[in-house]
Amino acid sequence: MGASPDGKGNVGMGSTSGEKFANGTDLNMDIDEEDDVFDELVSVQELGEEFLRNFCRKAAVSFFNQYGLISHQINSYNDFIRYGLQNTFDSFGEFVIHSGYDPSKKGEGDWRHARVKFGKVTVERPTFWAVTGGNELNMLPRHARLQNMTYSSRMKVTVELQVYTAKSVKSDKFKTGREEIVEEEIVHQDNREIIIGRIPVMVKSELCWMNEVEKSDCDFDHGGYFLIKGAEKIFIAQEQISLKRLWISNIQGWTVAYRSEVKRNRLIIRLVENSKVEYIKGGEKILTVFFLSIEIPVWILFFALGVRSDKEVVSLIDYGSSDSSISNILFASIRDADWKCRNFREESAALNHLDRLRKETRFPPEESVEECLGKYLFPSLKGFKQKARFLGYMVKCLLQAFTGHRKCDNRDDFRNKRLELAGELLEREMKVHIAHARRRMAKTLQRDLYADRTVRPIEHYLDASIVTNGLSRAFSTGAWSHPYKKMERISGVVANLGRANPLQTMVDLRKTRQQVQYTGKVGDARYPHPSHWGKVCFLSTPDGENCGLVKNLATTALVSTNIVKSVVESIVDTLFDSGMEKVVNDTSSSLDGKDKVFLNGEWVGVCEDSLFFAAELRRKRRRKELPYQVEIKRDEHKGEVRIFTDAGRILRPLLVVENLFKLKAFKGKENYAFQPLLDKGIVELIGAEEEEDCRTAWGIRYLLTEVEGKQPVKYTHCELDMSFLLGLSCGIIPFANHDHARRVLYQAQKHSQQAIGFSTTNPNIRVDTLSHQMYYPQRPLFHTMTADCLGKSAFPLGQNRLEPKPELYNGQNAIVAVNVHLGYNQEDSLVMNRASIERGMFRTEHVRSYKAEVDNKEIQEKRRKAEDIVNFGKTESKIGRVDSLDDDGFPYIGASLQSGDIVIGRFAESGADHGVKLKHTERGMVQKVVLSSNDDGKNFAVVSLRQVRSPCLGDKFSSMHGQKGVLGFLESHENFPFTTQGIVPDIVINPHAFPSRQTPGQLLEAALGKGIACGGSKKHATPFSTLSIDAITEQLHRAGFSRWGNERVYNGRTGEMVRSLIFMGPTFYQRLVHMAEDKVKFRNTGPVHPLTRQPVADRKRYGGIKFGEMERDCLIAHGASANLHERLFTLSDCSQMHVCQNCKNAANVIERTVAAGRKIRGPYCRVCQSGDEIVKVSVPYGAKLLCQELFSMGISLKFETQLC
Repeated sequence: MGASPDGKGNVGMGSTSGEKFANGTDLNMDIDEEDDVFDELVSVQELGEEFLRNFCRKAAVSFFNQYGLISHQINSYNDFIRYGLQNTFDSFGEFVIHSGYDPSKKGEGDWRHARVKFGKVTVERPTFWAVTGGNELNMLPRHARLQNMTYSSRMKVTVELQVYTAKSVKSDKFKTGREEIVEEEIVHQDNREIIIGRIPVMVKSELCWMNEVEKSDCDFDHGGYFLIKGAEKIFIAQEQISLKRLWISNIQGWTVAYRSEVKRNRLIIRLVENSKVEYIKGGEKILTVFFLSIEIPVWILFFALGVRSDKEVVSLIDYGSSDSSISNILFASIRDADWKCRNFREESAALNHLDRLRKETRFPPEESVEECLGKYLFPSLKGFKQKARFLGYMVKCLLQAFTGHRKCDNRDDFRNKRLELAGELLEREMKVHIAHARRRMAKTLQRDLYADRTVRPIEHYLDASIVTNGLSRAFSTGAWSHPYKKMERISGVVANLGRANPLQTMVDLRKTRQQVQYTGKVGDARYPHPSHWGKVCFLSTPDGENCGLVKNLATTALVSTNIVKSVVESIVDTLFDSGMEKVVNDTSSSLDGKDKVFLNGEWVGVCEDSLFFAAELRRKRRRKELPYQVEIKRDEHKGEVRIFTDAGRILRPLLVVENLFKLKAFKGKENYAFQPLLDKGIVELIGAEEEEDCRTAWGIRYLLTEVEGKQPVKYTHCELDMSFLLGLSCGIIPFANHDHARRVLYQAQKHSQQAIGFSTTNPNIRVDTLSHQMYYPQRPLFHTMTADCLGKSAFPLGQNRLEPKPELYNGQNAIVAVNVHLGYNQEDSLVMNRASIERGMFRTEHVRSYKAEVDNKEIQEKRRKAEDIVNFGKTESKIGRVDSLDDDGFPYIGASLQSGDIVIGRFAESGADHGVKLKHTERGMVQKVVLSSNDDGKNFAVVSLRQVRSPCLGDKFSSMHGQKGVLGFLESHENFPFTTQGIVPDIVINPHAFPSRQTPGQLLEAALGKGIACGGSKKHATPFSTLSIDAITEQLHRAGFSRWGNERVYNGRTGEMVRSLIFMGPTFYQRLVHMAEDKVKFRNTGPVHPLTRQPVADRKRYGGIKFGEMERDCLIAHGASANLHERLFTLSDCSQMHVCQNCKNAANVIERTVAAGRKIRGPYCRVCQSGDEIVKVSVPYGAKLLCQELFSMGISLKFETQLC
C-alpha cells in the first residue's frame, strides 16, 4: 500500500530498519520465548521463492477451508442468537403499567399498577406439527421449501409480572431526605416462560439441523439464506457510518460530534457565528454544545463539570495559544457565556443554568442535572474532570480542523464504515416488533388492573403473532426498519437469492449496499476509494442507478463480529500491561507528550510511547494474547492510538514478513490449517485503518527483488495473491488484467450470473418457478488461483494437484476460429457447427413450475356455501384441453403438454372451472407433480414441465471476456473450414470483435488452452500473475503448432487452401439464459383491450409489440408507408365514426321518428338537427375514445373532413 503516513516506513509493525524505541528495545527483536533473533531478509531468501509461492497457495486453501465464502453471514447470525437476542430483550428494561384511573371502576382499595420485565431468552430448533400423529417433527430446509413454510424456530422468554399498589407514607426526613415516600405492596406476582414469537433461521447456522449433517441436500449449498414461505431470502450487507469515533465535518458549518446508538448520549460541538444583529453574517465565531436537546455555551459546560478557571479551560483545550484567530473564538465564547449566564463562574451557578435549560425542553429527563451529566455525557468516563478533559479534546479537534491542521472525516472511507449484517439488522427489526407487542400488552393489561377484574397469566396479554408476522412481513416485502428514523422503512435490505448458477448464488451472498437518500447526485460515493483495496472488488458493480453503490466483497474479505464484553474487559487489562496509563480525574495535570488511547471510540487511557505501545499490542495479538480480530492503529499526526473490537469491519489476511522464518517448522507438510498460522503470527487479519500503517508487498517476488545500488524496501506484510483483491466473479476470469475493465465488468456482473450451469444437485426435492440446467457442463482448461484455492484436492496421474471448484464455471470448451464466415458473423453474431450442436454442445434443460392451491377440508367445512368449495379434479373444460389429465386433476409423468392445455385441473362444486391453463408459447413434458400443504391451511399442487433446448438462431452466448453475441447461422459440418489435422471449429467469431473491445485476454486464453490441450504443463491464467506471452508461445511451439496460434485451413465448400492463416484455439464459452424462444413475439390480429381496443401488451397473452415514435420514424425513412398504415391502424384499432360536414361535430347513430311516423335508424347530427351531409370516416378507436371522453368534460372537438 506504499509508505505509512508519518514517513517512517513501517510504524510499529515490527520494523527491521534498526531504529530503537524510546525505552531502548530494538525493533529487530521478536519477543517470543522459543524464537531466536533472525535476519528477516536472509530467512525469506533461504526459504526460496518456490516454497513461499506454494505456501501462499496452501495458506489460501486453508483460509477458504476454515472460513468459506459466506462465513460473514453465518457468523453474524450465530452471534445474534448467542448474545444479540438476549441484549435486545435486556435493552427494554422494566416496563411500568399504570391503571386507567376510571373513578367508576375504582372499587375497594387503592389503584393497582403492574411491572413487567423480560428475563432469559431461549431459542429452540425448528420444528413443525404433524397432523396425523399429533407430534412435533424436526423441520428441515427441504420441508420448508417444498411446503412453502417459513423455516423458523420458537423463541421463549421468561417474563416477570408484578401487580402492586402504591401508597404515600410519611417518613423521617432526616433519614430519607423526603417527607413522603411511596410504599409498594405486591398484590400478585407471576414468573413464567412464554412463547414470544418465531424467528426465521438461517440455513447452516447453529440453530439449523443441516449444520450437523455430513452431507447436505445440495453439494453447492453453503447456507447463509433464510426460507420465508418457501422463498429463499438473503440479507445484503448494509454500509453504515461508524458511530465509534469523533466525527468532524464541514457540511453544514464546522461541527465535531460524539455519536452513540443511545440518543441521549449524543453530543455535538458547533462553531457558529454569533451575530448581535439578526440576518447579518460575518459575526464573531463562538463554540456551542448541543446536548440533551439543549444548546449550551461550551464555557458554561466546562464550569458545570467542575473546572475552576478560564485558564484551566484553555489548558484543557491545549491548542491555539499563539494563533490569534483561535484566541478570538475562545474570547468570543467566554463573552457569549457571560451574556447568557452572568455569574456562571460562581459555585453551582453553571449547574443551575443547565437545570433551567433542561426544564424548558419539551420532554425533560427525570434525573437531576448532576445525574444527567454523569449518566449521559460520555458514559464510559466516570469522573467529571475526565469528562471535562474529553470535552476539551473535542474542542481541540474542531479548532484544528477549522485552522486546516486536521482533515474532516470522509464518509466514503471504509475505516469510517461498518457493514450491518444479519445480527444488527435482525436486532433492529426485533426491537420494533417487541416494542409493538409491549404497547399492545399495556393496553390489554390496563383493563384488568381495575379492582373488579382479575389479572390473567401474562401470555394472555403478550401476543406472539406480532413478532412472528412482523418479521415474516419484513422479509417478504423487503421493507426493513430504518436505522435511525423510527417510522420509516427502507428497501434493498432483503433480496431473493439468485439460483441461475452456483456462482450467482455466491455473489449474491457477498454483496454490500450503501443506502443513499437520493440516487441522483451522491458525490464521491460511487467512485472507488483507496480504502476499497483488498476489501471490496473495484470492478464488479452493477450498471445503472446502483452503479458504485452496490459492491461485492473481495475474495478473501471477512467481516468482524462482536467481541464479548468479558473479553473486551480483559483487553483493557492487556492495554494496561502493555504500558497504558489511566486517565487522571483532575483538570490541572498536563498530558503533554502523551498519546491518547481509544478503544472503540471511548477514551480509555494515555501512553508515553505510542510506537512501542502499538508494536507491543501487535506482538501480543500475533501470540494469541489478544483476539485476532482486534484492529490497532497508531496515528502519530493526531497523537492517538485507536483500537477497535466492534462488528462490521472488513478484515483480510496478509502474510507477516518478519515472522516468515517460522515457516521452517512447516517445511515438508503438505497441508496447513489456517488457525495455527494465525496463532503463530505468520498470517494476520488486517483492517482498513491498520492497513495504512502497513507497507504491503504485492507478491512474494517483490520481497526477493533487490534494487541495484539501493537498500531493499522493508516490507511489513505481503499479499497472498494479487487476484484476491478482486471479487469472486472477477478473480476467476483468465487474463482479466489484459482486458478492458468494462468487458471484465460485463462478464463479472452480467454474463457470469446469467450463464446456464448446474445450479443444484438436488433438483428432485426442489420446485423452482424457473430453472435451467446444462447437460454437459465442463471445467475450463486453464486454472486460476481463486478457483484452485476454493476447489478440493484431487489426485490425477498420481500427483497431488488441486482440482478447481467446478461449479464456479458454467459453460463448455469450444474450438473457436477467428474468421469471417460468409458474412453471417458480423456485428458480434456467431456461426456454429450444426454437427457439434447435434452431438449435445450447449444443450440445456429448461424447467418451469406451475402452482395452484385449494383450501383444506377443515376450512372447507367452515364455509357456508358448498358451491364455493374448490377441489382438484378433472372436469370438462371450456377454457382448454384436458386430455393429459388423470381423474385427480393432475397430468401423468411424461405427458407432453402444449399451449392451451390445462396443466392443473380444479373445479368448484357449482361446476365453475378454475383450472390452470398453459399460455401462448408455453409447452413441455411433465417432469414431476408435487402435492403438499403449507402452514396456512392450504393444499397446493406444483407441476413441473421440462423442455430440452438445443441452441437455435438468436440464442445468446458469451466468452469469459465480455464478448457477447447471438447465434447468427448454423453451418453444416462439411462446409466449415478444416485444418491439416482435420480439426473443424465449433464456433467462428468475427475478427472485428477484438480491436475496439480491447480484449486480447480471449486470444491469450485460446493460445494457452491450445497448449494445455496438447499436454502443456503451464496452466495458470490468474489475473495479475499470468504467464508471459513468450511462455505461452513457447508452449505452443513445443506442441508442434505455430507460435502465434495460427493454422493453415482448407475451405470446406471447395477444398481449396485458404490463403490467410486462421487463429484457432479452445475457448470457454457460456450459454446465457436469454433465448430466442422466450423472446420471439409475432401476431397478425389477436386479443385487444376492452377499453381502447388496441392489442394487449403481454407476450403470453398473444399480445402486440410496442411500436414507438422511433420505430415509426424508421418505417417512414424506409418509405414503407403502406406497411406502417397496416400495422398501426388496420391491424391495431381501426374503427369508423360519423362526422357532420355542416357543423364539423361528431354525429351519432340513433333511432328517430320521421314525418310519416316511421322509425329509422341512422347517423344524425344533434347540433344541426339534421341527418343530411353526414360522412363516414375511418379513425383509430383511441382517437374516437378521446373525443368522447373530452365531450364528457364539456370539450367538443371539430373534425375537418376531405374526400379522398
